Amino acid sequence: MKIIPSQKMSQFEPAIFTSLKVFAKQQEKINGLSLIDLSLGSPDIPPHDILLKSMSDLSKQSSSYGYTLNGSPEFYEAVARYYARVNKVDLNPETEIVQTIGSQEGLVHLPIAFCDPGDYVLTTNPGYVAYAAGITLAGAIPYYIPLEEERGFLPNLKAIPEDVAHKAKLLILNMPGNPVPMAPSLNYFDEVVAFAKKYNIIVLHDAAYSEFYFTGDAPISFLAAPGAKDVGLEINSLSKSFSLAGARVAYIAGNAEMIAIIKQLKSNLDFGIFDPIQLTAVLALDNAEVITSSLRETFSKRHTTLLTGLKELGWTVAPSKGGMFVWAKYPYKLNSVDFAFKTIEQCGILMVPGTAFGSEGEGYVRLALVQNIETLKEAIKRLESLSL
Repeated sequence: MKIIPSQKMSQFEPAIFTSLKVFAKQQEKINGLSLIDLSLGSPDIPPHDILLKSMSDLSKQSSSYGYTLNGSPEFYEAVARYYARVNKVDLNPETEIVQTIGSQEGLVHLPIAFCDPGDYVLTTNPGYVAYAAGITLAGAIPYYIPLEEERGFLPNLKAIPEDVAHKAKLLILNMPGNPVPMAPSLNYFDEVVAFAKKYNIIVLHDAAYSEFYFTGDAPISFLAAPGAKDVGLEINSLSKSFSLAGARVAYIAGNAEMIAIIKQLKSNLDFGIFDPIQLTAVLALDNAEVITSSLRETFSKRHTTLLTGLKELGWTVAPSKGGMFVWAKYPYKLNSVDFAFKTIEQCGILMVPGTAFGSEGEGYVRLALVQNIETLKEAIKRLESLSL
């Protein structure tokens, strides 16, 4: 039998993450050097004890194993309470929130709900890889806004050509970002709202790292900007903020009409999340202040360790007040893919080449804050010995 993939599959290249890990395993056997993995942004800190106990107890109940069909009222009410406390944003739990099976699923499916083939989607370069996947599935056309160091890596909406803006259906932003942890401001979000209203563009703000901040003030929710709910949505996940990455639970909040359209799409794609996960997510959201404070302290110390060490080695590190990653320009004349493989070969350190996130990532690598302080210090020590 001849197996022929669809033409659309030609637009999905194998992810470089897999190639890096395969090469790393090979080098570990050859060189005997233990690996330090700073590639994948998967939290290494276990969930809080109250969440572990909740998941364990609920999973033992035989009644937990039926279909849930969609998000539970308890979950939606918890999201609304969380937004009211943390972001000072009022949400209607029945009409302004929809649950997704992790933010990746929501990000990839959302463009299908709003974009027709040929519509433009505005997003950033560099940007998270799921955005491009969703645009491709919808048959839309990406227009990439370069993130420039001299602008603090904030997307320049004024640089978007008029003809592109008029054709655009969707704008995707991510602050603090992945891979670039730029910080938003209320003034910037006001500019986004005005831009969206002028050109009739839906805004999706990816707030997956909203609980990861290193200064006294939390990142501003896009929905806190006046008029934001008129033009858009915010997607958030419990993966990073509550160390529940494997549980796959997230939500989209904002404009009620847009939420209704997403719910209609999802009713044809999937059922709801395992009930113990939903109820544990309720517990996490209602105890967010207690759970996230210790995580912030840990990640802040890791960020300082890595940032300071790289600067001492002559690297240029993007300024950051939050997020889960360090975006760094290395001082060597190699393209980012070759550099990433060389650091594995010589140092046993896995980093993601900047071009995995777009052409503007050339010369950069992304490092995830997913190792303890001593391991990060060891990584810096190993990088001192690079011979390129």
